[in-house]
Amino acid sequence: MPQSDNIKNVKVTTGVLQEPDKGTTTKQNYTAIRYGNEKGSLAFGHIHKDAAVTSGVMLRTPDAKHQFSLDIDGERKGWTTSTGPGNFQVECGSANEEDQDSLILNAKNGNIMITATNGKIRMQGTDIEIIAIGDKGDGGNIKIDATETIRVESKKYINNAKMMYQIFSPQRGEILSNGVLKIYGGMVRGITAACSKKDSKVGGKRLLQLWNRLTN
Repeated sequence: MPQSDNIKNVKVTTGVLQEPDKGTTTKQNYTAIRYGNEKGSLAFGHIHKDAAVTSGVMLRTPDAKHQFSLDIDGERKGWTTSTGPGNFQVECGSANEEDQDSLILNAKNGNIMITATNGKIRMQGTDIEIIAIGDKGDGGNIKIDATETIRVESKKYINNAKMMYQIFSPQRGEILSNGVLKIYGGMVRGITAACSKKDSKVGGKRLLQLWNRLTN
């Protein structure tokens, strides 16, 4: 239990009070309470340094970068924020079966951002599923952008496009197989840059112009 010498009943504002700028609000609180010592503290009603947000509950160490805060008003109303200078680890599911959902992250509205500012993002599992679901044709998309290389290595690589697929390159393109290479189409059309000077019988010049626009 906390001892009387490390309990503080703070009945004044814990933030810096000043005349608010236009469009901002300075928070005031006369019922804030803090329990703690030199190792850490638990505060209810703490006002943040900018005096613009009140934390309903704040757990922190002497290091200002190591804290957990449940904010209740201002620009971060309803926010839950955890910051720390070291690792952040979550472990669960030791009592669950393999097919159970042990960790669930659900953003009912808005985006989920996972960012490694100076490091890698790794995903590892027995199986990995990526599913995009959209309505009315304006969602259900998966987009991958890489400034350098996208490399896929597996025993089998299967793509199944129900409507269409395209592979573009403004420079080189290669298809290699050390075994049997099969190409099938209801009609197969191959053209070269020579069609830019003289069109083929099947309209190769039009395709050449179209594909150049897509790859440039």
